Amino acid sequence: MTKKSQLARLRRNLGDAVSTSDEDLARCSLDSARLPFRPDAVVRPQTDDQLQKLLVLANDMRVPLTPRGAGSATTGAVSPVKGGWVLDMTSWDAIHIDATAGMAHVGAGAVTKKINDAAEAKGWFYPPDPSSLKYCTIGGNIATNAGGLRGAKYGVTRDYIYALEGFLPTGEPVRWGAPLKKFASGFNLRDLWIGSEGMLGVVTRATLKLIPKPQARWTCLAAFQNETQALRAVKKLLAARVVPSILEFLDRQSVDCAQRRRGAPFFPKLKTCSLLLLELDGHPAAVRESKQIVQALFKERALGSRNTTDPEKAETLWEARRTCSQAMFQMGDTKLNEDIVVPIQSYEALLRYTLELKKETGLATPTFGHVADGNFHVHLMYDHGDPDQCTRAEVGLQKLMEKVVELGGAITGEHGIGLAKSPFMPLQHTKGEIAAMQRIKDALDPNGILNPGKMFDEFIMWRHPRDYAHTFPWDHR
Repeated sequence: MTKKSQLARLRRNLGDAVSTSDEDLARCSLDSARLPFRPDAVVRPQTDDQLQKLLVLANDMRVPLTPRGAGSATTGAVSPVKGGWVLDMTSWDAIHIDATAGMAHVGAGAVTKKINDAAEAKGWFYPPDPSSLKYCTIGGNIATNAGGLRGAKYGVTRDYIYALEGFLPTGEPVRWGAPLKKFASGFNLRDLWIGSEGMLGVVTRATLKLIPKPQARWTCLAAFQNETQALRAVKKLLAARVVPSILEFLDRQSVDCAQRRRGAPFFPKLKTCSLLLLELDGHPAAVRESKQIVQALFKERALGSRNTTDPEKAETLWEARRTCSQAMFQMGDTKLNEDIVVPIQSYEALLRYTLELKKETGLATPTFGHVADGNFHVHLMYDHGDPDQCTRAEVGLQKLMEKVVELGGAITGEHGIGLAKSPFMPLQHTKGEIAAMQRIKDALDPNGILNPGKMFDEFIMWRHPRDYAHTFPWDHR
């Protein structure tokens, strides 16, 4: 059957839910990885019946179908690499807060920040906070098991899912789990869907766990002579049983470029430094107790610190962290942003290696991250129009991933595999592990129509043209 015939049949069944406008096809051709693959149609089903029809049609005609939320993924996970149709779920955005049970009943297209805002209005709190939380959808968070800055204390998306509703790739409706705080019936396929990057089914609705809203918050920014001193302070804090809601680390490269963009140092007497940004939250008494430990440690080890309980003043302390990612483009027009994770005993070894990699490749390697849980964002900065720099970035990335695994770490902590991390799957997983994952995919999606070409097929992203003209509201360029 020709593509024209497929589209005609799709329109007969789903009518106005189908779009082939240039604007829609361009928007849904890529995500933040900027790897464009133009689909044949964008479909926005409004009901379960329409969504089920779409899946049945895709299976019957063997048309690739790529589920999509806001498109804030950084790995090409929602780029329709095999063409076909894009399933846009952004209109499934209902939010209902059950203030008695402490649950949120949400549609897959509900924006993460709007879920937390609705929860906070009723005295509750939804902790997962990916950096694109103002735009990203809960369906996308579920697909990648998204984390965020608060992960060390509060966990990641998986830790807040009671139940999922949706459809198998073949169109059968399913519900994994239930809106209950205990559920032990059958295999736990709910957790199998979480982090499966839209390859094992389509999430339509979710029931989320909420926790009481923290009553107090304290923010502190501290400067250290170098990365080693900052990371040793982190180890001391964690050994003292301090559990910050946020503990962000910035190396000197990140701080230096942020200060150049700002036009002034974050600490007037320090031209260069490594920074820790810490937040405590919870019951006021618990925050006071932990604050005393932090202040004593920073007085002993830091070159300087600033702190506040005022939310507006806290934003000034956050400036370094919010600025550094955009400021990195002073070092190159393109970045490879790797969300690797290493165990605490390997923190210093990783940062030493980033400096070795900088010297070896001649490319900047600014690094920041969620240091309380070991999730570092290591960047390789290069100019995309320079073939030599592209080659050095490619070699550097391979070496970085090999080092991360050698240190007992993981090649991704919160972004997932998608297209960008697919070459490194064999570093992280044995042949047997990958084969088991593939068998699960084949069992649930026998025709291979749902988000094909991801994870198992090696894709070399830096050898493909990227769309730098396309902009996203959440983009950190």
